[in-house]
Amino acid sequence: MRKTVLVTGGAGFIGSHVCKALAKDGFMPITFDDLVHGHRDNVRWGPLEVGDLRNPEAVRGAFKIWNPIAVVHMAGYIAAGESVANPAKYYDNNMRGTLTLLDAMIADDTRRIVFSSSAAVYGAPKAVPITEASALNPTNPYGHTKLMTEQILRDFRAHGISSTSLRYFNAAGADPEGELGEAHEPETHLIPILLDAAAGLRKSFSIYGDSYRTPDGTCVRDYVHVSDLAKAHVLALKHLDDTSGANAYNLGNGRGYSVREVVSEVEAVTGRPIDARVKPPRPGDPPELVADPGLAEKELGWEQNYADLSIQIDHAWHWHLKAKGLHFPTSPRQYPKTPEPMLATD
Repeated sequence: MRKTVLVTGGAGFIGSHVCKALAKDGFMPITFDDLVHGHRDNVRWGPLEVGDLRNPEAVRGAFKIWNPIAVVHMAGYIAAGESVANPAKYYDNNMRGTLTLLDAMIADDTRRIVFSSSAAVYGAPKAVPITEASALNPTNPYGHTKLMTEQILRDFRAHGISSTSLRYFNAAGADPEGELGEAHEPETHLIPILLDAAAGLRKSFSIYGDSYRTPDGTCVRDYVHVSDLAKAHVLALKHLDDTSGANAYNLGNGRGYSVREVVSEVEAVTGRPIDARVKPPRPGDPPELVADPGLAEKELGWEQNYADLSIQIDHAWHWHLKAKGLHFPTSPRQYPKTPEPMLATD
């Protein structure tokens, strides 16, 4: 009998990849999702429980049915800009949902949780690469909800809850086997927006600011493949078998790419030109966000299979074309060969 793990937000972009990784490693992922932003078609590796995480009866009902050994908590609103305009929405959903979940865990005697945190907890860092010891100073309500959830998890050690918070940088790419990909509505992430532009679904692409103190004047960000992120959740879950307390790890590439570099890479991978236009910078955009993932590599045994940005874009492009029913000639470009993804064994 497979060990059951409740995955809140398991119908979303990263959540569905996590469910696939869990199933491949012998777990039974139980997706708990309200399907407001998730997609029913993404739930293929275990049962789906449709419900609002803020509803105590729905959450406790799922625990009663499945009796999970652990939780991977990925449900939450994620648009930083929207959180500034509507902070109440984010505090209500992200914080109240977490507390309801923890109450159900305690009642069910489920004591392990892996939490989907974010690099947003660091805000605008004074130095890069960012380590887990860097100052925690969110600049928007979304980031505050992530940091506050980490604090709640630390405080809930009083109830015997052991937790691992995974601070994502920029999730990118798509399932290498073509089964899953990124489909937000509306889309706010850089690479899928660029792919829309490459496919002719957008007339142009906006670069917000080109006078930052970076090599080419545009913002620099760290992109990590979604399947590598998913693998880290399985490793973090296993790590909780042997550890207790509350831990946090950066999940990033360890290398930054400027917006102009990403535009050029998308053009090279797709073989399609992009009309990129410079616009005024957006308030609050840090010039550079790059992770130091060394602690996750050391303590979780995490390794990236798809660190190369061209591979991330290639996987995303093939998913993009399939999802939108488009076809373009395949680019003749050769990509670095990468090994098949593997999970660490016990």
